[in-house]
Amino acid sequence: MSNSYIKAAFDLTVTIAEADMLRRVIAAVELIDEAGGAIEDRGAHWPSLGPDFATLFPRSDENPFAGLLDLFDDPQTPYLDFDVGFSEADQPGQVLVTFSGEQFGIDVAAKLIQRCARSALPFGFEWASDCDRLRTGEFGGGYVVITELGISYGHTSQLLDRAIARARDEGADGFVLAVRDPQHGLGFWNDAASFDRLSCARVFSEAEAAHHDMPIAHDQPEWIAMPAPLRL
Repeated sequence: MSNSYIKAAFDLTVTIAEADMLRRVIAAVELIDEAGGAIEDRGAHWPSLGPDFATLFPRSDENPFAGLLDLFDDPQTPYLDFDVGFSEADQPGQVLVTFSGEQFGIDVAAKLIQRCARSALPFGFEWASDCDRLRTGEFGGGYVVITELGISYGHTSQLLDRAIARARDEGADGFVLAVRDPQHGLGFWNDAASFDRLSCARVFSEAEAAHHDMPIAHDQPEWIAMPAPLRL
């Protein structure tokens, strides 16, 4: 018998209005939990949450809290798997908000931050997974990157697999096509602007590189393995 945990603890700075919205969301989730399945009981409190709440979490005809329940994998049992703490607002009108928990709801926290803390974006946090017994496969961690356009996730197992792949094959991150210039150094091919900075380069798979027609340039283009730190 053993217990597994997903842990996280981090803070972010938000505006006073955003902190107030987060407080109202927490109160609304607690209200829904207390009311159980009685939609009419929940609906009586919905107008008091304010028009800005209604804009962020629009209601449906059947359920006033439909927009809020979209944050949860199981809308029937909404629950915040973390604690949220708020500091006093400082002089510039900012509030430090702390998220923490030992069975941390990664997805819900990420969606909540994306929806309610726009001024903090882009934002990211890390999480850890462990176990109270030394069982293989139970230890690791990951990260979440939150932007206005989306949420992306990474895991240490993916990073480890990629690091091992790089050790076995220097082209694990793909290839870039480069030319050498006596004045400007290396230039890297991209489809829009010919040869430019590495950050703009088109990255080819090994198969794509093998069938790509070499462009005409002042120097003979050559294939270079994509540097590992720039491609995880």
